[in-house]
Amino acid sequence: MITTRAVINNTFGESRQFFGRRVIYSSESEITRENVVEVLKKAMSVHLINSSEIDYLYRYYRGNQPILQRVKQVRPEINNKIVENHALEIVDFKKSYAFGEPIQYVRRGESEEISEKITQLNEYMFAEDKAAKDSELAEWFYIAGTGYRMILPDTHFNEEIDESPFEIDVLDPRYTFVVYNNGFGKKPLMGVKFIKTIEGNYIYSVYTPTTYFELEGWEIVKEQPHVLGDIPIIEYPANNNRLGSFEVVLGLLDALNNVASNRMDGIEQFIQSFMKFVNCDIDEEDFMALKELGAIKIKGEPGNPADVAIVSQELNQTQTQVTKDDIYQMILIICGMPDRNGANRTTGDTGQAVILRDGWSAAESRARDNELIFKRSEKQFLKLALRIARDYSGLDLKLSEIDIKFTRNRTDNLLVKTQGMQNQLEAGIHPQIAIANSGLYSDPEQVYLDSLPYLKKWLSAKATATPGNNKPNDAESKLEGDAID
Repeated sequence: MITTRAVINNTFGESRQFFGRRVIYSSESEITRENVVEVLKKAMSVHLINSSEIDYLYRYYRGNQPILQRVKQVRPEINNKIVENHALEIVDFKKSYAFGEPIQYVRRGESEEISEKITQLNEYMFAEDKAAKDSELAEWFYIAGTGYRMILPDTHFNEEIDESPFEIDVLDPRYTFVVYNNGFGKKPLMGVKFIKTIEGNYIYSVYTPTTYFELEGWEIVKEQPHVLGDIPIIEYPANNNRLGSFEVVLGLLDALNNVASNRMDGIEQFIQSFMKFVNCDIDEEDFMALKELGAIKIKGEPGNPADVAIVSQELNQTQTQVTKDDIYQMILIICGMPDRNGANRTTGDTGQAVILRDGWSAAESRARDNELIFKRSEKQFLKLALRIARDYSGLDLKLSEIDIKFTRNRTDNLLVKTQGMQNQLEAGIHPQIAIANSGLYSDPEQVYLDSLPYLKKWLSAKATATPGNNKPNDAESKLEGDAID
């Protein structure tokens, strides 16, 4: 049995109870050869609704928006279709803000041996170009409200030429889904990716924790075990409702496009105002001559003077701009976006006041929420990566020994962060902790290792410069056990 969170119409043009993607659940406790076809059929009926909505959001993000299909009844020849693509702005900002710096794996604990192993793991990720693939994943993450990553062993792994023991791929969520058990824990039952051939047939790749199935249509054509011990397709939901970042403001985005288009229509209509002819008999040829030459000779009659005038009205764009600004501000607030033009305002606000006023605090809060949910899926991905790395390269690391580090570098906060790190060092906090807590670096572990010689010199100089201080600084003492190459 397949269930979903809500029954929703399959197009954005119809009334919908909720936004967001439907989670596909099954009452089955395990996927086997006997039930895989039935579960897949029911899952596809739900996924195709999700897929159509994701496709709409994706096309909207790329600029294919409803304003392009608008029809005017009055003066249809003046019909501007302006797309102010703020959907792209929202996605690109959130992606660059949260994932602009590569995700790094850092050690938990004090073991130098673990540090070396994590460095090797990061090198494997670098070889797989994971940072770029994280950015691609984040794009779907914010567009569709969910994204999918796949990891498999690299059968051509050769450590001598600095390759990675695993391969990573980002999957299109229009053609990928995961089915979960509807019981306690919502355990994933199977991951599915599929393609549609030019003949119109579907070919499915179905992964369970132990078995790979390949189906053409509803026929199983291949079945083979795999040793991963888990499903290699991992879902990365953006939030619990799998809402796209601009999905809840689609109406406001459409309204903004309408206002911008109507504004341009108004300007053109003002320029192309109607002409009024009084007591003039003018044919089409004369009128075209008027348009081309800019002047026309007309003759009136006694008692009935002839006249030609422009019928126009005052062009006032002030209210239009106010409306645009109001709509845009609502979009920023709802989406947790900062007002990046706020810095141009003439106010006396500085520092933290600016951060709060212009919405950077809200943006940071949203990014942290995204982090928490992203990390949950990233741990699942990392568990598989560590298993493959252990089996194929001998890299023995536990998930509990690794922390996942996100970095968001905001230059307006650089001085505050630097001062905070310095204060921690002077208070005797271990430099490794101070560097990690500062939020300045995407890879604090490597920064710490590279900075050890300079840290010892700086701390020693600080201790010497203090009159009557013959004791080593606490932080310096803590460095004594750290090796310096």
